Amino acid sequence: MPASAAKLRLAETVKEADLVIDGVTMRFETREGAITAVDDMSFSVERGEFVSIIGPSGCGKSTVFNILGGLVRGYEGKVSVGGDVISGPHPSIGMVFQEESTFPWRTVLDNVAFPLEVKGVRKAERHEAARHFIDMVGLNGFEQRYPAELSGGMRQRVAIARTLVFEPKILLMDEPFAALDEQTRLLLGDKVLKIQETLKQTTLLITHNITEAVQLSDRVIIMTFRPGKVKRIVDIRLPRPRTGDVVGSEAFGRHVAEIWNDLREEASRGMAESEAGARRRKG
Repeated sequence: MPASAAKLRLAETVKEADLVIDGVTMRFETREGAITAVDDMSFSVERGEFVSIIGPSGCGKSTVFNILGGLVRGYEGKVSVGGDVISGPHPSIGMVFQEESTFPWRTVLDNVAFPLEVKGVRKAERHEAARHFIDMVGLNGFEQRYPAELSGGMRQRVAIARTLVFEPKILLMDEPFAALDEQTRLLLGDKVLKIQETLKQTTLLITHNITEAVQLSDRVIIMTFRPGKVKRIVDIRLPRPRTGDVVGSEAFGRHVAEIWNDLREEASRGMAESEAGARRRKG
């Protein structure tokens, strides 16, 4: 779907969308002058939908994530949740980051229960809730383990459970599986899909992995190289659940190839600009 059609869809679905990004532009001041990281981005994520944003390195994906999470201000345009314009962190939004974020001195149980502890929830009640989400991410039996005793994939599941424990309506994830091997990524992708199906959560994933985007998403938003814009939105018309047969199907491969064609064009443009900049600096 071209960007113009995406804007039309935005206008049509804004009333029923959980998350709406309308004309967002973000500029950063540098020693060389202002850099536009994100330029006039508009899209919506409907209730219960799983949407991925993919683009070349440096296209502004993480900037979009931080804007949506209320961690960055000073942008043009607006972001709204359930119709309410936001200007900072919103209680309906939970965030899962790429970086290691477990507390090494806390057990899995106390890591997951931490947000409820901050809210003043009684110990028995918060531990009951934490156990529920620990079981949901497949870590039942590891409640008393410490992060150092877990694999990278297991620690990331702890981080996901900790975000889910306060039951956000919208889940934002910024390349949460980037440091993991391909097999673990696919298995955790299956786990995330089952969680999303159970909780009916609206989910937005930032990723650079095309297979992951197609495996998980209802729609994939492709961004251009800097400044980041919506280049195209691809509807992933594959049956759910996304079983091994679906992931290995010809239709799945066509989606991957379709997105790669757009992504390769933008990545090549970014590489060419980087090489040209390096030559200018040498000269």
